[in-house]
Amino acid sequence: MPEIVVKYEERILERIVTEKNRITIGRTSDNDIVLDNRGVSRRHAEIELTSDSAVLFDKESLNGTFVNDRRVEEEVLRNNDIITIGKYNLIFHCQAGHETKLSDLDGTMMLQTKKQRERMQRDQADRDLIKSAGGGPLLVGEQNAPVAECKLGPGVVSFGKAPWVNVRVKGWMVSELQAKITPAGNGFVLTNVGRRKKTLVNGEPAEQHELKNGDLVQIGKSVFRFVAGL
Repeated sequence: MPEIVVKYEERILERIVTEKNRITIGRTSDNDIVLDNRGVSRRHAEIELTSDSAVLFDKESLNGTFVNDRRVEEEVLRNNDIITIGKYNLIFHCQAGHETKLSDLDGTMMLQTKKQRERMQRDQADRDLIKSAGGGPLLVGEQNAPVAECKLGPGVVSFGKAPWVNVRVKGWMVSELQAKITPAGNGFVLTNVGRRKKTLVNGEPAEQHELKNGDLVQIGKSVFRFVAGL
């Protein structure tokens, strides 16, 4: 089975050996390989695996995907190829080393690094929180949040400084009505309706954004994390 070694500078963050046919790489927690850096897109790249080949695809990322310092859209991977995404290097090995000890996790086997363990613990805590809230999607307060959690349902949820909004956020220069979250199909859309650059998603100003699991939403100085329902 192939092995992917994820490195930041010279430090190994994790080793991944998989039986899956596709590995997703990106910034948000719903990816198989999570690279927590603003230079990485939410769904940045994918690797498709067969019994005799591995093909890397860039998913129209903003900052590009590189193999051996060459920007690529699609590339057949060879042993010891170095994939560069943001500040991370992913070293592709056609076969995992015999010394690698593996544990099974949802079809993907990987070493339990501290970062991975923390992500697993957070995901389990999110699942428990969703169950206790009835199974629906939530905003979870992360920093300077006026509420620990906010349920999202069929109605509109409003954010701002006015006493009549659903969630009164903190921070200077926040509009009376700064942002709102509305249902859209099977998901939810965050819309900025107040001052510009006071509504951010994953650290970037957002005027309208379809929320994905793990997105960090900042309105004024209040930060929330979107957790999709069961």
